[in-house]
Amino acid sequence: MKTEVAYVDWVTVKDIAIIWEITTRRAQYLCANGKVKGAQKLGDIWVVPKGTKKPIDGRTRAAKKRINAEETAPKSFQNRR
Repeated sequence: MKTEVAYVDWVTVKDIAIIWEITTRRAQYLCANGKVKGAQKLGDIWVVPKGTKKPIDGRTRAAKKRINAEETAPKSFQNRR
């Protein structure tokens, strides 16, 4: 019986911070608080799957409205993007 292994290209938090145009510390904070899907801590560093989208910054009014709209929208409308 063969076991298939899925290989994922990983990017460090330092690299993802450059891609997302945020500070390294902010990227670490997002990973530590579960805001980045698929982020894992390997020893002392955080790694993120390549191609992961930047999470919505919930610190602004516009972002809070957007998050609230996504949570309250019917599921049929959420998949239209």
